[in-house]
Amino acid sequence: MLGSGLLARLRHVDPGYAALRRAARLTLVASTVFYIGRYGAGDVTLATYGLFGVVATGMFAQLPGSARHRARILLSALPVAWVLVVAGTLLAGNTAGAAAGMLVIGFAVAFAGVGGPHLVGLANAFQLFYILACFPPYQPETLPQRLVGVTASVALLAAAEVTIWPDATPVSYPRRLAEAADSVAAFLDATTAALTGPVSAQRDRDARHDQAAEAVARIRLAELPAPQRPTASRASDRALRACQAAMQGLLVKTARLAAERPPRPDPEAVRLLRTCADTTRAAGRTLRGGTPAVTVDDVDAATRATERAYPHAGSPAYLPRLCLDATVLSIAEQARILAVSARTAAGVPASDENRVASAYQQVFADARHGRWTLYRRQFQAHLTPGSPPFQTALRLSVALAAARVVAGVLSLMHGFWVLLATLTVLRTSAVDTRTALRPAVVGTVAGAIVSGLLLHFVGQLVIFAVALPVTMLLAFTLGRLAAPAWAQAAFTLVLTFVFAQLSSGGLQLAEVRLLDVLLGTAIGVLAGLLMWPRGARGDLRRHAAAALVASAEVLEEVVEATLGGPASDRTFERARRAMILADASYAQYHGERPDPRTSRVDWQAVLAAGHHTLLAAESTLDRNPPGCLAGWPDAAAQLRGTVRRLRSAYDEVARRIAHGEPAHPTVTPTRCVDELEPIRPALDQPGRPVRHLVEVHLLLASAADDLARTGSGRDAGGDPGAVTGSEGP
Repeated sequence: MLGSGLLARLRHVDPGYAALRRAARLTLVASTVFYIGRYGAGDVTLATYGLFGVVATGMFAQLPGSARHRARILLSALPVAWVLVVAGTLLAGNTAGAAAGMLVIGFAVAFAGVGGPHLVGLANAFQLFYILACFPPYQPETLPQRLVGVTASVALLAAAEVTIWPDATPVSYPRRLAEAADSVAAFLDATTAALTGPVSAQRDRDARHDQAAEAVARIRLAELPAPQRPTASRASDRALRACQAAMQGLLVKTARLAAERPPRPDPEAVRLLRTCADTTRAAGRTLRGGTPAVTVDDVDAATRATERAYPHAGSPAYLPRLCLDATVLSIAEQARILAVSARTAAGVPASDENRVASAYQQVFADARHGRWTLYRRQFQAHLTPGSPPFQTALRLSVALAAARVVAGVLSLMHGFWVLLATLTVLRTSAVDTRTALRPAVVGTVAGAIVSGLLLHFVGQLVIFAVALPVTMLLAFTLGRLAAPAWAQAAFTLVLTFVFAQLSSGGLQLAEVRLLDVLLGTAIGVLAGLLMWPRGARGDLRRHAAAALVASAEVLEEVVEATLGGPASDRTFERARRAMILADASYAQYHGERPDPRTSRVDWQAVLAAGHHTLLAAESTLDRNPPGCLAGWPDAAAQLRGTVRRLRSAYDEVARRIAHGEPAHPTVTPTRCVDELEPIRPALDQPGRPVRHLVEVHLLLASAADDLARTGSGRDAGGDPGAVTGSEGP
């Protein structure tokens, strides 16, 4: 009964025994390299580096993708591991040099994570390779054994990932996008049917909207485990993020079309909506790997036909039809962005003739740039003290360097345990670091007590050799399933059993382990208190407020440009940079303990307002060139008045969220028709660029809608389509 109860409990906390299978795989590889090195080759150095190679890449690394993909990542990381081991070995004889190397390497390795989840997942592993090698004794002659041990452990672990109880392949992000594309396409079809069919078709449209909204919610980046998020700097990941933003835009704009209560559309608009649905569905097939790849030719042709059929001044149902056609054209723009982004994500070569909208020209540009160019741009975007990844990397590197200095000055026997404890306990905020402190200390004390008792009463090497695999299995399993204190206690036992077989230490091993962990946690807590102790909470408020202000400036820029004023790319660039920092703060915020004050703000809606405004403004300015509304005083007065009120509302929301207060926006969503009614006489004058005016009004109305949603309630923990840690689509 007891055994069946334990199995039932294990199945509940570990569905499919994924954590147990992974722990067994790591234990088998770690035991193999350790025993072969220690007892087969009789080489302590080989055994040490073989074991810690498995611990670093198996326990501390978080890698995405299938088993084969993870194996390739591990093998590709080997050259970096060699460099770090060599650097640590050569600097181990000098405390100042080793600490300086820790400062530089610690920052570089941690900050490199802005390049994507692969680098984030390997960051701690890379740190450990240098940490282990940079401590005395200074023995450069053992470098070959060290490199062989690391190479053997990583290579065996890569082979084990594929051959020994491999993990199930998670659903890929392109697959999730494809499923969302099908749902959005079905919503487009249902909306078209509701516009042209009986009243009963509206019920189907509402049901399809709910299904599409759920599907789009599932592709938010925050809904995914961090290793599976497409946040890398390469063109394919950037294109996948652009696909997500485009589908969010399709959903919002199509829902607005229904909310406008439009008249029966003309045949060209209906044809364009159906073409958008077909293109969206084809983009989903492309993301699944289907052929032929989606094109924008049909959308372009249907768009040109709709523009030619755009209502003329004085025609029946003039204003409602103006708004309907303008909304349909904006939906077509999102469908184009999705199609082009899906092609780029699938690796289909880009073609210049389809570069129509600036909103996705960046996707083409990314496809033409090399990976290192894109990574450099992403690296530069975060190379500022206001960036959360920069703060995290600097905090960690300073803490590890300080720990290395303390361990060297005190000549600690196993000083790398100090750095390991610092690496384990340090978090992105002082509150989270303090929270991690208790289980680290309690677990280490418990493990040290048990270790001391075993060393005192057992003391036989063969017992520790036999018990080591069982203890490792327990530590690797508890590290993923149990409370941190249990995992820390089990890991303390593992280290004690390992070093009991590597050197004669007796009870002193348990004492040293306890002292080193206490010292390392103290350094981690001190670093957390002195360097950006508030974590992402303050940064999120500040950066999100700045993003809203920058978004409002973009709206003013579009209005002034279409009225004949100067257009500057600097305004858009400032907004993009503000969104980068806000996205990074939001991603880090979700990894920290909830803050009652900060959680009063619906951050998902706030960041969505910034993203949607920026993307829609770029698209609107491309379709409505600078000066297209010049010489139209009635339109100019109304547009400037509208954007002025909108800017004031954006600024007020930014002020409130900067202080952690609920948004409470002062804007009220309005229909496009209501906005145009005051200047209807001017619209009836022949020769006016009516379509341009309506599209700019539609941009402002959509921005008001997005801002109004920021007052909908508390953050639900989702993601606004943010391109976390990136430069944007």
